[in-house]
Amino acid sequence: MPSAIADDNDNETLRGAFYGRRKGKKLRDRQTDLINELLPKLRLPEEGPISPRDLFDTPIDDIWLEIGFGGGEHLIAQALAHRNIGIIGCEPFINGMAKLLSMLDEEDITNVRLHDADAIPVIARLPEASISRAYILYPDPWPKRRHRKRRIVSDESLAMLARVIRPGGLLRFATDIDDYAAWTLARLERSPDFVWQAERADDWRQPWDGWISTRYEQKAFREGRTPSYITAVRR
Repeated sequence: MPSAIADDNDNETLRGAFYGRRKGKKLRDRQTDLINELLPKLRLPEEGPISPRDLFDTPIDDIWLEIGFGGGEHLIAQALAHRNIGIIGCEPFINGMAKLLSMLDEEDITNVRLHDADAIPVIARLPEASISRAYILYPDPWPKRRHRKRRIVSDESLAMLARVIRPGGLLRFATDIDDYAAWTLARLERSPDFVWQAERADDWRQPWDGWISTRYEQKAFREGRTPSYITAVRR
């Protein structure tokens, strides 16, 4: 069982800044075209409160949020499997955004909207109790102690997510770094807003129903790391 005692008294703060690379290898011409032409059509409004249901051209039944979708494999699978759900995906890394846009275009997916920068300002602009599910999958672990304040999971970010996730909604977190799993559980355990309902080992060793393994997870398996899958319920 992941230990939930990891706590460095790190005086966490959200600085509203993205730490990490925004761009990797050069984009192909088609990817550049999608960044210039398709992304502006799917991008969230830049300012003001966000009305999630008004973002989509057709009626949707609910809103989900994915924070840092990486290569987009999980988000695409969820969008295809749940055409009635509007999904907001946040990813600052331009190469990941380009890959996702390519898949959206190929599959003619219309129930996704995007934010190509840090997710925290988006969460702050969402209405209270406006989403039923949030995913944080394989975020950067920032393993050095002096960098841990950069981790997306913190007391403050959990409080922000609790404001926008309705009671009974889910926060799902996956990582292949034991320390980050412990870090997250420590903050969930002291949160007044979420409860971790695991009762047996498979509740965190096995992914939830509908899970799509990402390229980051496959890399973890190749390198001998065992992922943890944490689901917390909004009280």
